[in-house]
Amino acid sequence: MVKLNKIYTRTGDKGDTGLVGGERRPKYDLRVEAFGAVDETNASIGLVRLHTKGAHDTMLKRIQHDLFDLGADLATPYATGADKALRITDVQVKRLEQEIDQMNDKLHPLNSFVLPGGSPAASTLHLARTIARRAERFICALSTVEKINPVSIQYINRLSDFLFVLARISNDNGAKDVLWEPGVNR
Repeated sequence: MVKLNKIYTRTGDKGDTGLVGGERRPKYDLRVEAFGAVDETNASIGLVRLHTKGAHDTMLKRIQHDLFDLGADLATPYATGADKALRITDVQVKRLEQEIDQMNDKLHPLNSFVLPGGSPAASTLHLARTIARRAERFICALSTVEKINPVSIQYINRLSDFLFVLARISNDNGAKDVLWEPGVNR
């Protein structure tokens, strides 16, 4: 378990940050950007939970814990030899897929793209979805220059799908979705 006695350490005052294992990287490093965007996703889900008023809270709280696992995964570079680091697993991805399927069964198929909006809960879910997509872009970019856990990409990709479907559920099972009307303002 993590123990934090002192919040500021001054170790990042020169523009770098520590990874799990002690290695230091610039704060603009792709690995730092990746786990930073995961942290932003987690914070946005905290905001979502204020607007969902307890609905789906068990799933959202679990996802917040998963996102801390994902941040730890990304903050821990692969070392030579046995890797005992905390890593996102297939089980976490499969759970998201099962929940997406269960929620999606309640929805009518779409015949247009959905604009972010509708209810306050759906709006914050769409915001969280777009932040998760940014995290995914950073994780994918990182994967082109360093070894990462490939399941981390699957997890963040599935999470954005989960947030999209939950936004539709939060819009009265899609009845209050705001649909895109192509070229409506021409």
